[in-house]
Amino acid sequence: MTLRAMGRIIRIWTAFLLFTVGCSAWGADDFPSQGAVVAAQPAAAQAGVAMLEAGGNAFDAAAATALALGVVEPGSSGLGGGGFFLLYIAKQHRFVMIDGRESSPQLAGHGEIYQRKSSIDGPQSAGVPGLLAAVARMQQHYGKLPRADTVAPAIHLATKGFTVTPRLRRMLDWRKDVLNPAAKRLFLSGNRIRQPALAQVLRRYAKFGKDDFYRGQTAGRMVADMQRDGGLIRLEDLAGYRAKERRPVVFHWHGYRVVSAALPSSGGMVLKEIFGMMQHDDLMAMDRADRTHLLIEAMQRAYRDRNRFLGDSDQVTIPSHLLNPIRLAKLRQSIDMAHTTPSAELGKSTEPAGNGRDTTHFSVIDRHGNMVAATLSINYGFGSGYVSPSTGILFNDEMDDFATRPGVPNAYGLVQGKANAVAPGKRMLSSMTPTIIQGKRRTLILGTPGGSRIISMVLLTAVAFMRNQTPPESWVAAGRFHHQFLPDVVQFEPGALDAAMQKELRARGHRLQQVHSYGNMQAILWDRPSGVLTLLSDPRGEGEGVRQQ
Repeated sequence: MTLRAMGRIIRIWTAFLLFTVGCSAWGADDFPSQGAVVAAQPAAAQAGVAMLEAGGNAFDAAAATALALGVVEPGSSGLGGGGFFLLYIAKQHRFVMIDGRESSPQLAGHGEIYQRKSSIDGPQSAGVPGLLAAVARMQQHYGKLPRADTVAPAIHLATKGFTVTPRLRRMLDWRKDVLNPAAKRLFLSGNRIRQPALAQVLRRYAKFGKDDFYRGQTAGRMVADMQRDGGLIRLEDLAGYRAKERRPVVFHWHGYRVVSAALPSSGGMVLKEIFGMMQHDDLMAMDRADRTHLLIEAMQRAYRDRNRFLGDSDQVTIPSHLLNPIRLAKLRQSIDMAHTTPSAELGKSTEPAGNGRDTTHFSVIDRHGNMVAATLSINYGFGSGYVSPSTGILFNDEMDDFATRPGVPNAYGLVQGKANAVAPGKRMLSSMTPTIIQGKRRTLILGTPGGSRIISMVLLTAVAFMRNQTPPESWVAAGRFHHQFLPDVVQFEPGALDAAMQKELRARGHRLQQVHSYGNMQAILWDRPSGVLTLLSDPRGEGEGVRQQ
């Protein structure tokens, strides 16, 4: 064996040992006083807690919550979409991410079709759904209850129906013009939505598992509808889809361990880059203006790298130097604390902000300390607007998350390019950022919808958690700001930056743009020594935290 090969083996084992030792050293013997679920809709949170009370674990609860959310929050997630499940398996002291991100149909080729058709509206904008494959893998490998138990709440909700909430009504008013006739009949026929065809799909899943969805009767019906109506998904795409287990992004910052989503989510790497730039900064001692300026400048640089370099790691080679501490230190040196750096001076994002009401997140913990942070999506509100008439499944429009037109902004204003270009079977880059942060005494499980702004929302909440100078409820309620390199503006919610802060930022050269309120964070704070849980649901939404009795 050569010295070079031996050195590589030593580095791999050292990294593995540091990771496994780190996992077991952070409160491994602590347990919460009860289980809980925090989700964007109360009925979904209740579905998850019902699994805990029936003897299931956090992974059973997550399966039930995800399936129920797809019924009662149809504009944000569902069987026609995908997502990421970040799991902590307490017995093994192990984190894993289940990747249920959609993939490109073979017929999409290398994106030529999107030069002629929309990547946002209609069945041709749909990627191959991954949600059910991810749910099935999670429960099969880590759950305890029978599959039928975890599907039962969703079947009940789809059959009996639910009342249209104000938030859902606003989303329908926004996207009603793109809904196909089947979707209009389903969602615009009154104040109560019943989904009998979807209930039948869920019953077949309860009986036959995911094979029905990807190879069986449901697959055949979906594809027949797609072929008739101009969609690109075929039986070969469904049969070839696999949910994948990936090692999460893990890094340490000032005594905290952050565990977040791996590619094809860009969330973990962007967070790691931002915190890496600030490795030697004392955010706790900075005044608010300096801290805000530094966070904006770090976001700007990290989003530039996101848009230029990141994509599906199964098909794209990510530069090995991207998160090198020396490179991150140089990026930090490029930040002038007195003046902003225009994006044009940082280099073009020639390789490769919108609404924050779509996508969904929920957080789960059980009595044994198992945890799940799950962010699910069908992309834009009501996805493609296309419901498969014979199955009642609303399809995503995740093809827009590719760089379908390199150099042209997508629905969220992100300008992307070759690393995230369309290719058959490829998974599109995502901003979904389910995250678990562990401190010496406390653990925070969090995530949010919000399109390209998801990562910055998780960042700001992480900083608030680490600073610990405000009540936990304010972490999810506080006004937010965001910079994504292009457009070269600081977007901020009403109330996020007071008049004095706006004046100071403009004096440093920042261009400011007030936008509507966005995000819908759902989080759980666990004080490990006492076992006490604080359930945090974003007041911008209709969510709720439910505790196990």
